[in-house]
Amino acid sequence: MDPLDRSTWTDFERAAARVLDALEPGDLVTYGEVAAESGYPGAARAVGSLLRRGSGAGFPWWRVISSSGKLLVDHEAEQTRRLRAEGVDVRNGRVGPTGRPGRYP
Repeated sequence: MDPLDRSTWTDFERAAARVLDALEPGDLVTYGEVAAESGYPGAARAVGSLLRRGSGAGFPWWRVISSSGKLLVDHEAEQTRRLRAEGVDVRNGRVGPTGRPGRYP
């Protein structure tokens, strides 16, 4: 997968990219929600893989969280900084109870 040449991507990758590209500041979605909105329910792990492999594609990776609200372990500080800048409540490596308005407030 060439992160800059979407014509080489699979149908799943293009569908997930459309969902990720539509995220606005302050939006939060889970990996499973991205998969379901893409038309591939159950492909949450594939969303994570796409975000890892497609880092050059400019996806707003910090807006995608685990279903428990937990942030990425290896990128927790950066994800926290970015989310807080967008007004999201982050506490102890998780999105706080008032910080997950979801994609559809």
